[in-house]
Amino acid sequence: MPELPEVETSRRGIIPHIVGSTITDVIIRQPQLRWKIPSDLLDHLQHKELLSVDRRAKYLLLNFESGTLLIHLGMSGSLRICPLGSAPEKHDHADLIFQQCLLRYTDPRRFGSILWLGLSPQDSKLLSHLGPEPLSEAFTGEHLFELAGKRKLSVKQFIMDQKVVTGVGNIYATEALFIAGINPTRAAGNISLTRYQRLTDAIKEILAEAIKQGGTTLKDFVGSDGKPGYFQQTLHIYGKTGHNCPKCQTALKSLKLASRNSVYCPKCQT
Repeated sequence: MPELPEVETSRRGIIPHIVGSTITDVIIRQPQLRWKIPSDLLDHLQHKELLSVDRRAKYLLLNFESGTLLIHLGMSGSLRICPLGSAPEKHDHADLIFQQCLLRYTDPRRFGSILWLGLSPQDSKLLSHLGPEPLSEAFTGEHLFELAGKRKLSVKQFIMDQKVVTGVGNIYATEALFIAGINPTRAAGNISLTRYQRLTDAIKEILAEAIKQGGTTLKDFVGSDGKPGYFQQTLHIYGKTGHNCPKCQTALKSLKLASRNSVYCPKCQT
């Protein structure tokens, strides 16, 4: 599914085309996504200028004077900038029509969301519980160390908890733990402050590089221009079970943590 770098790539891709422009129409072809698209969405958006596009975790927030529209890409969703009048294809479920182009939401699996949050988006149940952004100054080794306490939960599950830090999904958690040299099964409460500082640095490094390269394409993700991300070409260990570790040449192993595949090096990650 699109993770934080893919969502940030989409955000940056659509901003130059639509911010400052006014919505003239909204076309909903398939309202039944993860949650039903509000039937009165046009009433909220028609003739309203898009002021900015923000991201919170894996959610895109389109801000208007009348309120905020939340878009989540789910497992297979994408946003594309298309010329006005572009014919829709099978999985093109919604269009936001602007003065000079349209923003098209495509989602084959329909696990994404388009929701109206009004003037208090921070109070939404989808956003109110979220931890700090991983690329922000609020995300530090001290933050992880204090929250970890004596928790027995695995460190990988810990950093993938959206209440702890937002937007660190399976791919980037796997890569960051490898860079930091931490075994994904180690208990969160059994990691030193120094190692957590190393881990926060690794998370910031891996996410920043992924954003720079346009995200990771594994199955469905493409950016707002229809092009894939290229970070997959530089992944260290994700999806490489049985390959040799790029650091020590030991065979990489994998296991399941909370139903997610975790690849690691048994020698480098302790």
